[in-house]
Amino acid sequence: MSLTILFMPESAYGPTNNSIGIGDILRRRGHRVVFAAEASWKGKLEALGFEEDLVDLAPPAEEEQDPGQFWKDFIRETAPEYRKSTLEQLETVTKPIWESLIDGVKYCEPQLKAIIERVQPDVIVEDNVITFPALLTAGRKFVRIVSCNPLEVRGENVAPVFSGLPADDRGEWDAFRAEYERTHRELWTAFNEWCVEQGTEPLPDLDFIHRGDLNLYVYPEILDYTAERPLDPTWHRLDSSVRETDEPFELPFQRGEGALVYFSLGSLGSSDVELMQRVIDVLATTPHQYIVSKGPLHEEIKLADNMWGAEFLPQTKIIPLCDLIITHGGNNTTTEAAHFGKPMILLPLFWDQYDNAQRVHELGYGVRLSTYGFTDEELTGAVERLLGDTGLRARLAAAGEEIRRRDGLRKAADLIERLGQE
Repeated sequence: MSLTILFMPESAYGPTNNSIGIGDILRRRGHRVVFAAEASWKGKLEALGFEEDLVDLAPPAEEEQDPGQFWKDFIRETAPEYRKSTLEQLETVTKPIWESLIDGVKYCEPQLKAIIERVQPDVIVEDNVITFPALLTAGRKFVRIVSCNPLEVRGENVAPVFSGLPADDRGEWDAFRAEYERTHRELWTAFNEWCVEQGTEPLPDLDFIHRGDLNLYVYPEILDYTAERPLDPTWHRLDSSVRETDEPFELPFQRGEGALVYFSLGSLGSSDVELMQRVIDVLATTPHQYIVSKGPLHEEIKLADNMWGAEFLPQTKIIPLCDLIITHGGNNTTTEAAHFGKPMILLPLFWDQYDNAQRVHELGYGVRLSTYGFTDEELTGAVERLLGDTGLRARLAAAGEEIRRRDGLRKAADLIERLGQE
C-alpha cells in the first residue's frame, strides 16, 4: 500500500537532515514523500527526489536566501547572549526563540491548510519543537519526532530542559524551573489559547507542542534518560538517524602520524567567527590534523597549516574517518558521533546543546568545556586525554557497532509505514 507522507521539519539543518534521512528510506520503498519545509530550502529537497510544497514563516525576502537563513541571522544577532548562564539565557535567548517560532506558526497556518488540502497526506510527520495546529486538525495520522535532546519530554526526576544541569545534583533544578515559569508562563498561555481557537486540544502545561499518534525521539540508549523518566508506549527511541544522502568523501590531504579530528559548531554556531577562530588558533598548536566545517561565514575564518575545511561538508562521511569530534553539542552531531563510536569535546552555545554536553560529560563519553571561558591548556589537554584513553575508545567503538546494528533510520520508516497502513 503506497502512502503519501508529508514531512514538516524545522528550518534548521539538524531536523531537516533527520527528516531527509527517514524520508529517503520511505521514498525508496515506493511512498510519495512531500516536504512542507520552509521556503529557503527550495530546490534542495527536490534534488534529493522529494516533492516540495514549501511554506513561508515570515513575509518572503526580496532576495533568495540560503536554507535556514532565518535562524543563521537570529543566531548572529543573539550571539553575545551565549556568554551568559543557561538560567540567564531563559529570558534573553530561549524566550525570544519561542517568540520567533510562534510568529512563524501563526504566519504559515493558512499555507499549511492549503498544502494539506493539495497533498492529501495519509501521514503527517513533524520534526520540530512547536505545534502547528493545521497539522493536528487535518484528521490525519500524526507523528512527532524529537530530534533535540529528549529532556524536551519533561519529568520530575530528570534535569530541566535547556539547563545543562547535572543529573546527580538537584540543587539548582527548582530555581531553573521557577525562572522558566516566570519567563514563559504568559507566552505559553497566549499560544495555548490560540492553538485551542484553531481546534487543537490544550497543550501540556508549559510545553509548546502536542504529542502524536506516534512519537519518535533520536538519542542513543547509552546517553538516554529512560531509567529516570520512563515513557509511555507511544514513544519509540531511535538510537540514531543518520541520513544516507550525503555525497561520498575522500580526504583531500595525506594523513599524518597524529590523530584526525573533526571540528564543527554547526551551521548556526559557526556564525560566531570569533569563537571559531579562537578554537582554531589553539588547535593549531597541536600535532594533529583537523577537518573544519567553516559554515556560512567561511571566508572570514582562517585555517592553520594542519587544517582543511569548507563551508559545507558531508559530515556523516567525515565522522567515521576521525578519531575525535569537537562539537557544539547539537543533537544531530552528538548522535552521529555516538553512531560512529567517537569521543567528543563539547562547546555548547544555546538551547539543548547544554543538555547534550552535560550528558556526554557526566557519563564519561567526552568532555564539556566552558565555551567562552576555556583556557588553551584545557582544550589541548582534553584533546590529548580523549585521544589517549584507549579504554574509552574501545567502549565507544563497541557502542557504535550496536547503535548501527539497531538501524534507527529504518526503524523510524517501519513505524511510520505501519501507522499509515493501519
